[in-house]
Amino acid sequence: MERINWSSLNAQERGNALSRPVMDTGAMEATVAGIIARIRDQGDEALRDLTRELDGCLVEDPLVPEVMISEAGARLSADLREAIAEAAGRIESFHEAGRPSDIRVETAPGLVCEARYVPISSVGLYIPGGSAPLISTVLMLAIPARLAGCPQVILCSPPDHNGEIDPAILYAARFCGVRHIYRMGGAQAIAAMAYGTERVPACRKLFGPGNAWVTEAKRQAAADPAGAAQDMPAGPSEVMIIANGSADPRAVCYDLLSQAEHGPDSQSIVVSDSADLLNDIAEMLPELTRALPRASVLEQSLEHARLIRVDDMTQALAISEDYAPEHLILNGTAAESLAGRITTAGSIFLGPFTPESLGDYSSGTNHVLPTYGHAHAFSGLSMVDFQRRMTVQQASEQGLSAAAGATMALAEAEGLDAHRMAVACRLETAG
Repeated sequence: MERINWSSLNAQERGNALSRPVMDTGAMEATVAGIIARIRDQGDEALRDLTRELDGCLVEDPLVPEVMISEAGARLSADLREAIAEAAGRIESFHEAGRPSDIRVETAPGLVCEARYVPISSVGLYIPGGSAPLISTVLMLAIPARLAGCPQVILCSPPDHNGEIDPAILYAARFCGVRHIYRMGGAQAIAAMAYGTERVPACRKLFGPGNAWVTEAKRQAAADPAGAAQDMPAGPSEVMIIANGSADPRAVCYDLLSQAEHGPDSQSIVVSDSADLLNDIAEMLPELTRALPRASVLEQSLEHARLIRVDDMTQALAISEDYAPEHLILNGTAAESLAGRITTAGSIFLGPFTPESLGDYSSGTNHVLPTYGHAHAFSGLSMVDFQRRMTVQQASEQGLSAAAGATMALAEAEGLDAHRMAVACRLETAG
């Protein structure tokens, strides 16, 4: 890991120290556009061909048979089924508590304005598969979708070489109330959900993490008026750990590695005012890395890692606010008081007993979070993302009279005379 003394850097060097792995989608942009075009033009035929070409398996019907879903639980251990139920309960409790409320306000006598929250009619959930099937992501997406009341929820995940989806994903999806699960992955799955095929219904909005191909396909579909909106812009997973000398270096190492093992482009940064802690981490990390099953991935992602020495916690917090991490861990004394000064992070983890892993799986918060600096403007996923806020207004004759003057004056100032006349003509006929 690169060692950095923050106070010795100039402004440009500080910017370089917080630079993220470059997301170069230029090379794949045309390929993804071609995949989307094939799905739009050829539907299920293209989906079948692309699944064979890219996933190495033949899937005639992408819809997972009901019998395969109903039997999935029997293939799991009782402990895993219990863990899914326990985590789902906490996630549901937290998200239900955040349910938005409709409002109704009389802004002037006889003029009533309302805001109503209505579910998005059709949503598509993407669950990565491969070497690490993300069971937890099923819970993070399907539970708020169900609570929001979305009438149509479909879920897709890449098939293995036998054309099957991991049984834990099937079980978790059905546990959360998802009725339609599809065997498809990559950019072709995003295209199928965005535009629809003969067998796959089109969705209004797409959710879920994925690799660079999935991310690019979601971006292109969201930019197309005929496509589907996306949950949020995405980038590689990341964590920033701010720790003082009281932190356990072994725990910090595992927090760092738990994000680094997501993929070779993940980034982990430790910021501390303790040289001893940073030295301990640097000494301990190689051995812990070699002992983990995903050591080869870690070796690549740790090339993007940093150990940053600061003068004090005020300087550390300033670095975090500039970086806007997806995950921010505050480990050590005074963590709670430091957290009150943070305004830009996807999710914050406080104190020595709160690993980021809790948020990934079972604390109750959502692990679909803004990455790549997007925490400056975006929030983590919640029930609200599966709903639309729709406003309603109604004026009586009295209400129109109350607001007419300001409305007509503003319309006239903007040179939009039809707007002014739409009010004036009603005043003329009012009793």
